[in-house]
Amino acid sequence: MKVLGINALFHDPAAALVVNGVTVAALEEERLTRRKHGHRPVPFAAWELPELAARWCLESAGIEPADLDAVAYSYDPALAEPSDQLGLDDPWDHLRQTYARRAPGFIASALPGLDPERVHFVPHHVAHAASAALAGPAADTDVLVLDGRGECASHLAGHYADGQLKTLATQRLPHSLGLLYEDVTQHLGFLRSSDEYKVMALASYGTPTFADVLRRAVTAAPDGGFRTEPVEWDALAPRLRPGDPWTQQHADLAASVQVRLEEVLLELVGWLQDRTGARQLALAGGVALNCVANSRLHADGPYDDVWVQPAAGDAGTALGAALTVATDGGDRCAPMPGADLGRSWDDDDLETVLRTARLPYERSGDVAGAVASVLAADGIVAWFQGRSEYGPRALGHRSLLAHPGRAENLERLNDVKGREQFRPVAPMVRVERAAEIFGRGPLPSPYMLFVHDVNPEWRQRIPAVVHVDGTARVQTVDAAQEPLVARMLEAFESLTGVPVVVNTSLNTAGRPMVDSPRDALECFGSAPVDLLALGPFVVRRPR
Repeated sequence: MKVLGINALFHDPAAALVVNGVTVAALEEERLTRRKHGHRPVPFAAWELPELAARWCLESAGIEPADLDAVAYSYDPALAEPSDQLGLDDPWDHLRQTYARRAPGFIASALPGLDPERVHFVPHHVAHAASAALAGPAADTDVLVLDGRGECASHLAGHYADGQLKTLATQRLPHSLGLLYEDVTQHLGFLRSSDEYKVMALASYGTPTFADVLRRAVTAAPDGGFRTEPVEWDALAPRLRPGDPWTQQHADLAASVQVRLEEVLLELVGWLQDRTGARQLALAGGVALNCVANSRLHADGPYDDVWVQPAAGDAGTALGAALTVATDGGDRCAPMPGADLGRSWDDDDLETVLRTARLPYERSGDVAGAVASVLAADGIVAWFQGRSEYGPRALGHRSLLAHPGRAENLERLNDVKGREQFRPVAPMVRVERAAEIFGRGPLPSPYMLFVHDVNPEWRQRIPAVVHVDGTARVQTVDAAQEPLVARMLEAFESLTGVPVVVNTSLNTAGRPMVDSPRDALECFGSAPVDLLALGPFVVRRPR
């Protein structure tokens, strides 16, 4: 079957294409429109059909809309209820439901030749679950989905066997761990449904002094769900406006919410594993992007293995919806081949872009070695190679790289990106070297979705990537899958003796990750970056 998946309702609009059970393309619309998370002014905050991403997915595979067997839409309006009946204050929800019901017509208009009767609605949390379990490495696995909301729930716990989901628990709204985390994100002056990762980073600077308050408000339930009662945030820490400086009280609030989230997650997976006896767990939903909580589940939970979908947020439901419809149609779906599922350009196209920009450049016979030399001399490198990543993490295709051995490079990179100084940057390391440098945490870790303790003897050697709590969000690199990145890491180690390179996303604050060569040149031109590695070409900033 040829199935196109679409996410287009809450945020992170995206498209994904599955052909005969194989994931061949996936792309978030923000990479093309340059609007992060698809955010627009209310009420059209994210009701953006991923027209550009959908067309690219089809064009990349040489498929016409009329050739599609199905389009899978990751929301089922037939399951939704009015927001007031769910205990939610959402004045625009009736318009959202109307938009969803009319989605087949909208999609057919965007993809001429498509029969709107081929559009299938897939329940939102089923799409999340499939994106983790059907795209993951284990065919027989428990699955846990947690996010802000779907049609009328915020959680699904179940088990996949032979491609089929057995749902064991769901949590009806308004109770939602995702919405709780969004609330505290907004209270701390950050953008909700966007900046939750900032709360996770800030939590490491605090102590959970308000944990008991949260334990009374957020409780696991005997039915496999949970209850979230309203929290008087102002009583715990004053509300911050965007840009206001945070205090220790705000860090303590972030730490308290983070700890309570982890505690409840452990209770939820304990309940689930008691009923299935499974040894593997797959995670999806926006909460699964909380790498600190993921690591807690791996360390203290009942499972041998925990796998997290690299596009665990709503963008990933495009893939999960497509996999669900493909499986229901009889296809046996293969695990996703990696996160590099987006656009790429051949060398001739890249050189044309450089010539058009009238920039001095050179074609390097060893771009990995050239980059390693600049990094060893403490330069910052913009790295643009191969297909772009699906999901929020830069994984060696659209990255900013730096030397990890200088503590000041953390501040330097945050200045380059124009973001808060409390936010960490991540290490990338060849998978065979990871265990000697990083302790507690699952290895390999190719998608940067867990945190690991940095072994004490390494903390002074790679201070730029060590967070205030002594951890790092590691990306391991397998040379069989990422040969160019592995060669760059080897070359850097041969020059410096350090097997780790700083890796953070190639973008500036408030902007989506770079996707095209033009995006890369704009970022390079606007930020103090020393070298741009664009495929085999290098562009050096004049000194």
